[in-house]
This record gives sequence, C-alpha cells and structure tokens, in this order.
Amino acid sequence: MNASLAPLAPLAATTTTTDSTNNFSDIIKNSVIDNFVSDISISKMLITLGVAFLIGYFIYLLYKRVFSGVLYSKSFNVSLMGMTMITATVIIAINSNLVLSLGMVGALSIVRFRTPIKDPTDLIFLFWAAVAGIVTGAGFFTLAIIGSIIIGLILFLFIKHSSIETPYLLVINCDSDESEREVHSHITKSVKRYNVKQKTVSANNIELTLELRLDDKVGGFVNTVSDLKGVKNALLISYSGDYVS
Repeated sequence: MNASLAPLAPLAATTTTTDSTNNFSDIIKNSVIDNFVSDISISKMLITLGVAFLIGYFIYLLYKRVFSGVLYSKSFNVSLMGMTMITATVIIAINSNLVLSLGMVGALSIVRFRTPIKDPTDLIFLFWAAVAGIVTGAGFFTLAIIGSIIIGLILFLFIKHSSIETPYLLVINCDSDESEREVHSHITKSVKRYNVKQKTVSANNIELTLELRLDDKVGGFVNTVSDLKGVKNALLISYSGDYVS
C-alpha cells in the first residue's frame, strides 16, 4: 500500500509549484492593473490642471524676469506654460489606462522638435516645464510645488543681473569692407553684446542692421558711430515690442 502511494508525491510537488507560480503571476498582474484607473474624476482633473497652470505661470513670470538675452520672445515663454499643462494632461491619461499608456509612449517617441535653442538657459526652462508637468500629472503636488519654488529661487539668484539696458536696432550705411570692419571693432568695444540681423550689399554701399543694448547715453553713441571713417549715416531705433525691463 505504501508502494502504491509513492508515485503520487512528485505529482503533488509539481502541482504545488505550479500553483505558487500562478499565484505569483496573478499578484504581479493585479498590482500592475491596480495602478491604472479606468475612470478619472473631474475634480481630480481640475485640481491637477489647476496646479499645473500655477506652476507654469510661475515659470512664465520667472523667465520673463530673469531673461538676459538680446530680444525677449513672448511666444517661447507662453509655450513653457503650455508645456507644463499639456504634459500634465498626458500623464493623467497614461495613468488611467494601460493600453493607452503603451500607445502614448509609442506615439510620443516619434515626435521631433526642430526649434533651435540659442541659449542654454532656455533649455533649462524647457526641461523644468516638462518635468513639472510630469510630476504634477502623476499626483505629486507637494514635490512639484516645493521643487519649483526652490529651482526658481536658485535660477533667480544666479541669472538675474542688476544692470538694466534698453534694446535697440542700429542701422548703419558704410561705403566699404574696411569701414564695416571699423564699425564692428568700435561696437565690440562699446557694448557688451550685439547681433547682426541683416546685411545688404550694393554698389558702394553696405547696410547693416544690428541688435544691441545700450544705457541712457544713446545720443553720444550714435554720433560716435556716425563720425567713423566711411560711415554715411547711422540710425538707432528703440525696440518697443516684446521688451522686458
């Protein structure tokens, strides 16, 4: 009788191992599925988007305040606020559905942005806006708010400069390449930075359009440039568009 029961022992062990494997798989499957909620309450969506808007608006104000480039782009700054809210919306959708999250990852992987980033500081603000949207969409409101405040204070302390200069467009007409080089040499010594926006060359005339920043003594600067050898005339235009003081 004992000999007849002996072959049943390996079968029982195999059944126990299979049950344990199935239970472990079920636990993993349930833990993954439980993290995705098929229905999202309207109150949660409004709160998440509201927090994302406040953080994005904080980024908007800080970028406008600490901007140190030649010409301020309001459209780029608005895109920072929009990126925060859009990223939060995407994360809310990803958290709600497992299939949608996989499809969203595949769709977003083929998106390419071709806008050139001229200033490394702009890249910091772009990454900050995206990360703030991700953290807010995931529901970590405290981390998003405290982290944004700390990052904002650090950027404000290290980027903001005390000097206030007004942006101008300088239009110069000169008669030769030699006079053009003399103009560039003089402007390099007179201002901290400038950009050549346009250059038009015709017979016996070279027209330059430069972006630069000056203090209040603009009259003396124009007179000095006009007195340079080979300069026919110099015109200084105050830029009153997306200007940030």
